[in-house]
Amino acid sequence: MYNQFFGLRESAFNVNPDPRYFFLTPVMQEALAGLAYGIQRRKGIVLLTGEVGTGKTTLLHQLMDWLRQNQAATAFIFNTRLSVEDLFNYILTDFGISCESRAKSDKLIHLNNWLLNRCLARDREPAVLIVDEAQNLSAELLEEIRLLTNLETSSQKLLQIVLSGQPELDLKLREPRLRQLRQRITLRYRTTQLSPAETRSYIEERLRIAGADGQPIFSPEAIESIHYYACGIPRVINVLCDHALINAFAERRKRVSASLIHEVAREFELDLIEPIAPSVRSGFSDRETGSVIRAAMAKGAGSFSPTESSLQDFTRRDDGNGPCAPAWVDSEETKI
Repeated sequence: MYNQFFGLRESAFNVNPDPRYFFLTPVMQEALAGLAYGIQRRKGIVLLTGEVGTGKTTLLHQLMDWLRQNQAATAFIFNTRLSVEDLFNYILTDFGISCESRAKSDKLIHLNNWLLNRCLARDREPAVLIVDEAQNLSAELLEEIRLLTNLETSSQKLLQIVLSGQPELDLKLREPRLRQLRQRITLRYRTTQLSPAETRSYIEERLRIAGADGQPIFSPEAIESIHYYACGIPRVINVLCDHALINAFAERRKRVSASLIHEVAREFELDLIEPIAPSVRSGFSDRETGSVIRAAMAKGAGSFSPTESSLQDFTRRDDGNGPCAPAWVDSEETKI
């Protein structure tokens, strides 16, 4: 609608995933490296949490892309409103394991045998189960996932598991009945909001990729206002920017001002949510962040998607000495 008016080849803030627009912050870099390290070192269960819109699913797709490039087997579960039978059907189907029996015991036998065969083929990369929106899993399903970590040899876990979810997952894992699962989690990472500087870079980079000629479309004050209302949440930033460009186009404005952002924020009722001072932008509470996201979700949401890379790219020392555990990983490990 507005692309030609602003000199863009395509929409910079489209809601559809596009690997060209992936924006990697230091926090996401750290989480990616940690997830990759946990899988490479056969750590068992690793955990990724964060509020809606902060990039968890993006990281998971990035991770899956690298795993597949490195010949790892992956099973990805995104629909977590499942029965136990559904869970095992999804896992076996994604791994390409055939099992005609409906009995869980038979499915476990088939899965275990398949994993053992992969383990014996020493050139094979690990098998990884990735579960998104894990906060929606019942305690029964979480226990079934814990039991999958019992599939092991004397030297390593046969199945690596990544659990990802909203902050409610952290709360659920604190329940006494899930203490055994909690103790099996060896690495924990969390996605966060963008800083004011990252928000500016994020917007400018997306415009550059979309074909902007370098002339600023958003004024500095507009970008500050976007961060102010979006609380640094990429998904909400996309929504605000997209609708601001639509409104600017309708009014034949070549530049988006802060006043226009205020208008868009009122459309989403973001002006009813009191933002936090810039000095603590990256420290929004889960409740505050969730309020911002829910206010914007009804109008649409942007997302990120993977770029091509390799696992080693995110587990390599700065000195170039090859794959290793990042310095910050060991401090996050839970000794079992």
